[in-house]
Amino acid sequence: MKSSRAVTRRSLLAAGASAAGIGMATAAEAEEKPAPIVMPPAGKRILISCKLGMIAKKGEDGKDLTLVERLKLAAQAGFDGVDFDEAGSFTPEQAREAVQQSQVFVHNAINHAHWNQRLTSAKKEEREQGRANIEHCLRVSHAAGGSGVLIVVGRGEDGSDEEIETRASEQIRLMLPLAASLGQMILFENVWNKMHYDHDAPPEQLPDRFIKFIDNFDSPWVGQYYDIGNHWKYGQPLAWLRAFGRRAVKLDIKGFSRAKSKFVDITSSDDDLPWADVRKGLQDIGFTGWTTAEVGGGGLERLTTVRQQMQKALGLS
Repeated sequence: MKSSRAVTRRSLLAAGASAAGIGMATAAEAEEKPAPIVMPPAGKRILISCKLGMIAKKGEDGKDLTLVERLKLAAQAGFDGVDFDEAGSFTPEQAREAVQQSQVFVHNAINHAHWNQRLTSAKKEEREQGRANIEHCLRVSHAAGGSGVLIVVGRGEDGSDEEIETRASEQIRLMLPLAASLGQMILFENVWNKMHYDHDAPPEQLPDRFIKFIDNFDSPWVGQYYDIGNHWKYGQPLAWLRAFGRRAVKLDIKGFSRAKSKFVDITSSDDDLPWADVRKGLQDIGFTGWTTAEVGGGGLERLTTVRQQMQKALGLS
């Protein structure tokens, strides 16, 4: 009777093949290193970024720049990160890959289609497409490692105040479960859209209607992307910052001349925005987080200038 421990040639070959397979798998697994985690600079109370749309799409040699090259250009100019405001042109996978390859942090996403497919539109299909666009941005921001999306709520011309707020609120509430599941905030930008302010009234208005709209959702996933330059024409930034408080989650930075009623370079001779009051307001509310330039962009030299202007305006070294 043969022993149960007898080893046949076939069993030896099988065992050898199995061991070889394990060895090959282990070697392959060792080569597959996890993708590096992309982080913004640590320890900064205020971080500065630019819109992706500000970054040149062509290099000095006239050749098209890849998305990775454009992100790297922002880092070379000294920005802490980028606001991905071309989110409608990319998939979440493409955004994530670009961040991983460039090692440049993306903190936010925007799809400018919110001006056309508006949440306030009288047409249901436009409102639903607007929601779908924003949901895409939520996924892009999450994939890239960001924390929110900027949206324009709609246009005042789309109906009465009650009508447009009801339409927009309905769509935003439908987005909140996705926003919460992805850890992304839906942030309203104050723009010249005739909503929540008096477009033809004189300055020194207050942001009470913006605040009422935000608080209506009673959600930690809703806040304000306060564009300081947009409403310097209508109100004092110190008063607005104090009123917004914790609701001012992120900031857009641009210069504006009340005297000439036009947008200008940040801290330029024409920029009469009271930046000392802005710094005071940010200090008063304990602001920490992202500030983003929204001005004319370009290549490395122009982006570097904008970054320096932002630092001057915000009192950053």
